[in-house]
Amino acid sequence: MADVARLAGVSGQTVSRVANGRQNVDAVTRARVKDAMRQLGYRPNGAARALRSGEFRSIGVIVFELSTFGTTRTLDAIATAATARGYSVNLMPVLAVSRQAVADAFTRLGEQAVDGVIMMIEAQVLDDVQLPVGLPVVVVHAGVHYDHPVVDTDQMQGARLATEHLLGLGHKTVWHLGGPPSSYAADQRRRSWEQTLRDHGCDVPPLLIGDWSSAAGYDAGCRLAADDAVTAIFAANDQMALGLLRALHEHGRTVPNDVSVVGFDDMEEAAQFWPPLTTVRQTFADIGRRSVDTLLAEIHATDDHAPVAVPTELIIRHSTAPPHSR
Repeated sequence: MADVARLAGVSGQTVSRVANGRQNVDAVTRARVKDAMRQLGYRPNGAARALRSGEFRSIGVIVFELSTFGTTRTLDAIATAATARGYSVNLMPVLAVSRQAVADAFTRLGEQAVDGVIMMIEAQVLDDVQLPVGLPVVVVHAGVHYDHPVVDTDQMQGARLATEHLLGLGHKTVWHLGGPPSSYAADQRRRSWEQTLRDHGCDVPPLLIGDWSSAAGYDAGCRLAADDAVTAIFAANDQMALGLLRALHEHGRTVPNDVSVVGFDDMEEAAQFWPPLTTVRQTFADIGRRSVDTLLAEIHATDDHAPVAVPTELIIRHSTAPPHSR
C-alpha cells in the first residue's frame, strides 16, 4: 500500500479509501491510485480487511443431491444473487444425509470463514439436527420447524392448483405419483393433493411413490395405464411426468384424450414434451434471490425469522383436457 501511495503521489489513507470502495476520494485521484495499483499488481488483502471489519464477504451453501433439477437451478440463482451483492459462495456438498454429516459440513464451513450459511437439505430425517448457535443460517426447501428463516416454494399451493385444474376439467378424481418419502417438498405436495380431493368430496386413490426420475415415472405409468378408471394423473415433478407420458403412449392410452397429466417444476424442456406438459411453475430464480436476501438480512440483523413462501403458477399446455374428449 505504501508503494502504491508513493507511485500515485497520495497518502496511505487515500489508498486505503480507494481500496475499500469509499466515496470520499475525487475521481481524478481515484483513477491515479487505481492506475498505480494496476502497475504494481496490488490487490487489497481481503483476509486482513475481514479481520478489521468482522465480515468475510463469503457465504456457505450446504447441499445434498446436486444433480436434481431444482437444486441446480436454485444453486445457480444463489450464486448469481450472491455475486451481485459482492459475496463469494463456498459450496459444501453432503454425500450422505445424516445428522453427523450435516454437523461436519457446518464445522468445515466455519473453518473457512463464512458470514452465514444457506442449507439446502430437505430430508425429513434431519428434523432434530442442532444447527450452530451464533452463525446466521437460512434453510431452503424444508419444514418450518427450525429457529432459522425458511425460504421455499409454496408447495401446497402448487399441488392444489394442479389437482383443482384436473377436477375442474371434469375428472372424478386425480391419481398422484409422489416423490421420495424423505422429501419435504414431496410430502407437502402429497398432503395438499390429498386434502384438495377431500375438500371436493372426491375419492383418494392409492398413492404411487417415485424417486424424481423419468424411469420411476415410466414404471408408474405402466401400472396406471392398465386401469381404464385412471383419467388424470398429477406427477410430483416434470421428469416423472415425462416417463408417464412414454408409458401411457406405449400402452395405447393417449394424452390428453384418455389420460390427462400434470407435472411440477416447469423445467425448460416441459414445453417440448409431446404433448407439451401442463405443469406447476416454481421460480427458482426467486428462491435463490430471496435466500440470499434473507441470509444477508440475518447477517446484518435487519429482519425477523418469518418464513418466505414463493408463489407458484399453473402453466396450462396440451397434456390436460376433459375426460374422454375426442
